[in-house]
Amino acid sequence: MAVSSMQAVNIIGLTNYVDEVITVLGESGVFLPDEVNNFYKDLRGFTHLQSNNSYAEPLTNLKVALNRTKRRFPLTDVSDFNPTFEELESFSQTTAAQIDALIDAQIACETQLLETKHNLEIAEHFSGLDLELQKVLKMQYTRARFGRLPKDSLQKLDAYKDNEYVDFTVCTEDKGHVWGVYFAPKAIQEQIDRIFEGLYFEPTELGEENRNPEELIAHYREEIPKLEKEAQTAQEQLDGYFEENEETIIRYLSKLEEMYLYAGIRSKALQHGNSFIIVGWIPSENKKQLQKRLKRIKSVELDFSDAKDEMDKNPPVKLKNCFFAKPFEFFTEMYGVPKYNEMDPTLFVSITYILIFGVMFADLGQGFCLAIAGLLMWRFKKMAIGKILFPCGISAMIFGTIFGSVFGFEELLTPMFKAMGFKDKPIEVMASENTNAIIFVAIGLGVLLLIVAMFLNVYSSIKQKNYGRALFGTSGVAGIVFYGSLVFGLLFEIFLGQHIMTLPYILGLVVLPFILIFFCEPLSGLVNGEKDWQPESWGGYIVEKLFESIEVLLSYVTNTMSFLRVGAFVLVHAGMMLVVFVLAQTAGGVGYWIIVVIGNAVVMVLEALLVAIQVLRLEYYEMFSRFYSGEGRPFTPVKLTID
Repeated sequence: MAVSSMQAVNIIGLTNYVDEVITVLGESGVFLPDEVNNFYKDLRGFTHLQSNNSYAEPLTNLKVALNRTKRRFPLTDVSDFNPTFEELESFSQTTAAQIDALIDAQIACETQLLETKHNLEIAEHFSGLDLELQKVLKMQYTRARFGRLPKDSLQKLDAYKDNEYVDFTVCTEDKGHVWGVYFAPKAIQEQIDRIFEGLYFEPTELGEENRNPEELIAHYREEIPKLEKEAQTAQEQLDGYFEENEETIIRYLSKLEEMYLYAGIRSKALQHGNSFIIVGWIPSENKKQLQKRLKRIKSVELDFSDAKDEMDKNPPVKLKNCFFAKPFEFFTEMYGVPKYNEMDPTLFVSITYILIFGVMFADLGQGFCLAIAGLLMWRFKKMAIGKILFPCGISAMIFGTIFGSVFGFEELLTPMFKAMGFKDKPIEVMASENTNAIIFVAIGLGVLLLIVAMFLNVYSSIKQKNYGRALFGTSGVAGIVFYGSLVFGLLFEIFLGQHIMTLPYILGLVVLPFILIFFCEPLSGLVNGEKDWQPESWGGYIVEKLFESIEVLLSYVTNTMSFLRVGAFVLVHAGMMLVVFVLAQTAGGVGYWIIVVIGNAVVMVLEALLVAIQVLRLEYYEMFSRFYSGEGRPFTPVKLTID
């Protein structure tokens, strides 16, 4: 549970060599630039070396054009490729224009082809109508309306049989509509149009050509192969362009991306006269290598300092965990990385998440499927959650073996346990006499984890030199004594029948710690050596703390009771599988196994999702809230990510 050691680095040199320095910093892939004014207060006479990123526009123009192709252009190593800015800008403009022209030509061909196919589809609905369309559409005293009516509306035309102009000539029909035409004199055109609008008439346009529909259909059928050939030619030209230029495009794109990133370093640099200054952070293990490369550049002076001595600068955090815990950095980063002097909770999360998940999802068969699914998700899709699901599936298999559950079959492992000398399997989840025990064990697990989280808070607080919070906080020593004394006192009194909550016990282990928690802020200020440790008004402070005390007490109770869901899910899993088997037995025969398989799949997917969310909730709200802030700054060095 640690973070990588970091070094603050100050780089000063002559402006003539700043590009070399920036190139070294960028190529190292381990440098995170910071604002100079975070390190130096008196910056009179300093100006920004570069106010804007000149590579942004050419990079954006090229990427916009490339995105239109829907192709993938993986970035590559271009450390040996050093074109000038003018060459990069010219390439971006020329290439973007060429790509846009080719794509526009392709889109124009495809659009024309689609329009022609659509027109053919419309014209075919009027096949057999012996009218010259242009003449019909340009009649002087009458207007024609081509389109379609719902079949239901066709029957409603009978209501207008007294109006000789409300008539619809049917040409063809499809599943839900009839296609045809109606005519209306200009004098009453609006009236007739309103009637057909009320009947949900949908007008359509036919080409204004001096052809009848049959001739129009023949024309479109003749045009379509020509347009398809043109569209194919346009696509071949586009494909050919990229076959010839793809490698060059990738190199220039990679270089633009690289220079854009490097310009981010330049934008944070300041200059004074002929000198520049750049500040930032690097991992301590990279110090010697970077120092060696920068020392080769003329005029450059370096100054390193340990991040522990620069806490007021908010050092960035790079998580550092063993192979077992590393996948769970995903959850830590979702919540927020720790401060540099704060404890990294990743190892704690990995252990507790796997443990609780296994208990809640306990099933040997389903756990095996989940582990395989996680392995495949990581192997083929590189999904971070896959590396988390694999150990969770293993944990579910272990607890599933203890509970004797295999794909919901609760007695399948009983012979194995009897062969090992046991009378029965270790835990019978479905036995009613075990229900209370499962619930109490879940609460006990919650109490244990909360106390561990409080001890972690004490450790983290001492590490941050916040001794007041370590001693008097709700999750400090006073909180541990108060919470632990209440829990164990009630345990002995109610369940073991031993009277230990005597007056000295209550006063010394319950009341006194609570008073210390009540006055945590002034006591912490006093212990931490703060000058203004006293509140402005003691009366106001006491009134405020009286209300906050209710929230504190409720938090102890709710955090503990939240672990009831662990036991509840153990019972829910068994209950859901019981329902599956009841349905399967009702079906019988082949249907029995079909329902068992489908039921297992549904329960496995649904429960895996619910358990994953509920365990994460326990981590974030019940445990993290006790010892972790997650307010650190992640270490995101300037680095070109090569695909």
